Amino acid sequence: MPRFAFDIDPAWRIPLLLLGVSPARAFAAVEEDGFMVRFGPWVLRTPLSNIIDATVTGPYSPLKVFGARMSLVDLGVSFGTNARRGVCVRFRTPVPALAPGGLLTHPGATLTVSDPEGLMKALTGSQDA
Repeated sequence: MPRFAFDIDPAWRIPLLLLGVSPARAFAAVEEDGFMVRFGPWVLRTPLSNIIDATVTGPYSPLKVFGARMSLVDLGVSFGTNARRGVCVRFRTPVPALAPGGLLTHPGATLTVSDPEGLMKALTGSQDA
């Protein structure tokens, strides 16, 4: 099953390590029956059937994408390791990711992986990238 590493900007490496985010603990995986994102101590899991779409996006404002954060506009979660580009994944049913116990759920996730087009294709089967 495909696994996608996060593209960590060298300037962000130390601050992300302080959050527990390292190359070994930051990846997205498309599995036979689901989608899983590990970002340091945070984990997002959902069935593939819960994914509406995935789109390559960016560039981003560094202040809006660094680390693990939630948008106050749409409640989406961002797992950000660079400001260049990533993938925005939208869910049918919002999924937990940031708060323990599933107290907060998110309708979408932005992931700054090294191969945004590859992740988009793995999630949607799309040949357009």
